[in-house]
Amino acid sequence: MLSKPAIWVRPSFMIPKGRPAVIGCRGAGEAVEYQLHFEGGLSALERPKSPPVMNLVKFPIPAMTSHTAGQYRCSYRSGELWSELSDPLELVVTGENVTFRCQLETATSTFFLLKGGRSGRPQLRYGNLRAEFHLGPVTPAHRGTYRCFGSYNNHAWSFPSKPVKLLVKGDTGDTTFAPTEHTSSDHFLWNHTVQNLIRLGLAVLVLMALMGLLLEDWLHRRKSRERTHGASHRGCRRRL
Repeated sequence: MLSKPAIWVRPSFMIPKGRPAVIGCRGAGEAVEYQLHFEGGLSALERPKSPPVMNLVKFPIPAMTSHTAGQYRCSYRSGELWSELSDPLELVVTGENVTFRCQLETATSTFFLLKGGRSGRPQLRYGNLRAEFHLGPVTPAHRGTYRCFGSYNNHAWSFPSKPVKLLVKGDTGDTTFAPTEHTSSDHFLWNHTVQNLIRLGLAVLVLMALMGLLLEDWLHRRKSRERTHGASHRGCRRRL
């Protein structure tokens, strides 16, 4: 078994849009070939210079874009054996114009983009299966967690998408645009249809409770009338 390679990036894992970067991968033993994997697929091959210098190769990124941002791993070959993949390296691009893309599997008429914790009106776009929300050059005011919805009518929205967190670095507008997982601190925005069903269920429960009280009162009055009627018949028989 070959040991796991080491991977790193220079100058930083946060790279401004259009700037170059270099990913380094270091193997062990007599490494003769290196592979760079991007988002689970093979991205590049590189052979070390002869003679090899410290079992190290470099994979250049000429200009950073949203297409080159993501997760990288590397591996190396010694003889006929390939090493396991390195630990993941996450690269993010900063200083971009941000566009949110929303998509539904079922046709809808309207899409909404909602920023978490904001009480204002959501952004609206029309589309059938997908829509795009262009934020333009971002500022610190855009920082936050976003979700999108599809609207089937004015009162029925789809369930929210997974949250996407937009991070803004300092006051320069450098951004990180990355999906996040649901956590216990996430505040889910409920589907209007679900809320309506809950209200309807509560109304039915209240109605059933009122009907039960009315039925109980009617039975009580009926028993009282029967007792009174029975007492009157016994009194008549005694007089006869």
